[in-house]
Amino acid sequence: MSAIAHLKSHYEKLDNFEHIFAITRWDEAACMPAGGAEARGEAHSELAVHIHRLATNPEVKAWLEQASLENVSDKDQAFVREAMRHYEAMVALPESLVSAKTKAGSRCEVAWRSQRKNNDWTGFVKNFKPVVELAREEAQIRAKGRQSPYDAMMALYEPGMTSQQVDSVFNDLKTWLPATIERVLEKQVSQNRSIPPLETTIPVFEQQKLSKALMQLLRFDFTRGRLDVSAHPFCGGVPDDVRLTTRYNENDFIPAMMGVIHETGHARYEQMLPNSLKRFPVGKARSMGIHESQSLFFEMQLARDSQFIPVLYRQVCEKLGCFLPEKYTESHFKQEVQKVERGFIRVDADEVTYPAHVILRYEIEKALINSEIEIEDIPELWDSKMQAYLGLSTKGNFKDGCMQDIHWTDGSFGYFPSYTLGAMYAAQFRAKMSQEFDLSNCIKSGNIELIETWLDRNIWQHGSVFETNDLVLKATGESLNAKFFKAHIEQRYLK
Repeated sequence: MSAIAHLKSHYEKLDNFEHIFAITRWDEAACMPAGGAEARGEAHSELAVHIHRLATNPEVKAWLEQASLENVSDKDQAFVREAMRHYEAMVALPESLVSAKTKAGSRCEVAWRSQRKNNDWTGFVKNFKPVVELAREEAQIRAKGRQSPYDAMMALYEPGMTSQQVDSVFNDLKTWLPATIERVLEKQVSQNRSIPPLETTIPVFEQQKLSKALMQLLRFDFTRGRLDVSAHPFCGGVPDDVRLTTRYNENDFIPAMMGVIHETGHARYEQMLPNSLKRFPVGKARSMGIHESQSLFFEMQLARDSQFIPVLYRQVCEKLGCFLPEKYTESHFKQEVQKVERGFIRVDADEVTYPAHVILRYEIEKALINSEIEIEDIPELWDSKMQAYLGLSTKGNFKDGCMQDIHWTDGSFGYFPSYTLGAMYAAQFRAKMSQEFDLSNCIKSGNIELIETWLDRNIWQHGSVFETNDLVLKATGESLNAKFFKAHIEQRYLK
C-alpha cells in the first residue's frame, strides 16, 4: 500500500469525525437549549481532542515524508501539499490547548447569544477573556518567532496572505472609499431616493417560503442540505449535508432575504466541491477569501444587479404579495435592495459601506492578537473607528457595536479580511465572465446556468488543488486586482 493510499484512508476516517463535529456545531447554534451549553462544550472538547490525536498521529508524518518522495501526478502532489499544511497546522498545538480553546469558545458563544440581546458587555468580557488569552497563546505557538502572531492566525483562513499585503489593499481602499460613500449618498438624495417605511408585518413562516424559493432559483440541492434559524447567519455542515441558517425580522424581510442569498453562495461552493476529493484537505474550499467570493458574488454581484432585481421582485410578490401594500412597486423594491446607507450592522450592510465594517474589525483584531491593545480597549476603539469610517457612534451600544459578530466568541481571529478580499475576487470573476459570455442576458433571464458553469469550471471543481493566487490567475488571467471592485462600485452606484 502506497503512502498516498495510507493518507487517503486516514483522511477519510478523519473526515467522518469532522462531519460529526460540524453537525453538532450547527445543532448548538440552531437547536440546542441554553441549558445544554456546558455539556456540549465538554463533548466538543472531547471530540476536538480525538480529532487532534488522529490528525497528528506520528504515522501521518511518516506517510507524508514518504509520499513527498514518490513519483506522483500533479493532483497527488497537491494532495500531499495540502495534507502537509493540514498536518502542520494541527501538530503545532498541544492537546491541552485544543481542549481548553474548544471549551472556552463554546461557553463564550452560547452565552453571547443572550448577552448581546441584553447589551451586556461586562458579562461578555468574563467569557471572552479566556478566549483571547488562548488565541494569543495559539498565535504565539503558530508564529514560531518567524511572523507576527496575527499573521499566523490569518494563515489558517488565507494561506499565503500576510497582514502587510492586506494593509496595502485596505490602505488603498481607505484612499477612495469614504469619498465614494459620500458621493453615492449625495446621488441618492439628488435622485430623491427617499424610501418610505414598508409598514407591514410579514410572518417568519411566510419569509421562510421566500427563502426556500430563492435557494431553488439559485440551484441549491435540498437533498443535500437545509435552512434553519440562528442568532447569526452561517453556512456549516459538510458538502453532502450543508446547513444554512439566517435570522428573520417580521418588520423587514430584506435582511433575511439577502442573508439567505449570501449563505446560498457559500452552500453552492460546498455542494460543488470535487466529489472524488471532498473528504481530503485538497478537496476543501481553497481559502475563506475564495469562499466569501462565492457568497458575495451571489449576494452583491448578482442579487443587487438592476437586471436581476425584477427576478427577485417576482419571487417576492409570489410568496409575500398578500402582505405587501399596493404602493410597494418594483421601483420601491429596487431602491431598498440597492440602498446605500451608513449602518451599524455588518451583515446587513450594502456593498459600498461593507468594506468599512471589515477594515474596522481587521484593525482591532490584529492589534488585539498582537497584544497592542486589551479587551477593555475594544469599545472605545470600535466607537472611534465607526465615527471615522462611517460617521456613526456606538458609545454604550455594545449590541450593535463590538458584540454584534459571532466570530470572536470562538477565537476565529484572522477571518475578517476574507470578506473584503472575497468582494474583490467576486468583482474580478464577474469582469472575466462578462468577457466570455453574455452575462447581462443571463442575469436578466434569471437563468444562472452559465454562471454556475463558469464558477464550476474555474473555482468549484478545483477545491484546493491550486493555491489561491494560482487559482485566481488561471480563472481570470491575473492575480487579485482591486481595480475591478472599484470599477464595479462606480459603475453600479455612480454612473
